[in-house]
Amino acid sequence: MDRFGARIGTTALVAALLGLLAASIWFAVHTWMSVEGPPMPTAGYVAMTLGVIFSVVIGSGLMGLIFYSSRHGYDEPSLEVPPLPNDDVDHAGGQTPR
Repeated sequence: MDRFGARIGTTALVAALLGLLAASIWFAVHTWMSVEGPPMPTAGYVAMTLGVIFSVVIGSGLMGLIFYSSRHGYDEPSLEVPPLPNDDVDHAGGQTPR
């Protein structure tokens, strides 16, 4: 595939994804505004904002720990110790089953 064809495909993909994003934002705003009932008090907005901030902080911290452990070798398998030459004898005096 030449560069022009790849660029058209990328542009079409980005346009389709932006269209889906716009449609989902419109649906969310339309649904939020059409809900009947008493207005949300200020404490509700504060609680919702704090919940979102807390979730983002916890998620970011956990992702940071994942990257840290991966880059510092904590995710590598532990090294196996090779058996000693005299390790085929059980400590109770019998042979170990094979």
